[in-house]
Amino acid sequence: MNDDELRQALATLEAYKNQLNALTQQSQLLQMSFEETVRASETLNAFAKAKEGDEILVPVGASSFVTAKVTASPKAVVGIGNKISVEKSIDEASKFIGDNLAEIKDALTKLNESMQEMNAAATNLAAAVQQEYQRRQQ
Repeated sequence: MNDDELRQALATLEAYKNQLNALTQQSQLLQMSFEETVRASETLNAFAKAKEGDEILVPVGASSFVTAKVTASPKAVVGIGNKISVEKSIDEASKFIGDNLAEIKDALTKLNESMQEMNAAATNLAAAVQQEYQRRQQ
């Protein structure tokens, strides 16, 4: 490895590090979205199982809940993207949220695979750079 190749390898390692940091942040955001969507799904399932007049706890965020009474035909207002929400039946909302969960889970899986591939490439390149440094010290 000549000096230019070594500099290029170090620059590539730095780029890998920055990309891995960005992917880690994306992964954390997706994980938070996944957990929030799971809570929404659980709440919708509680509504679906409840009978008219039953009281259930509804999460309002920050680990806080309010008590709500179930009506004869409960509806849910569901965000469908771009700050637009629509009213759906509990069953429709449950299906919509379930589909979202599947999409988020798929995105997390793909992101984690990308991170593993990039990490492996960075590890291999770092080993080659380390080997070159050792060779030059001899």
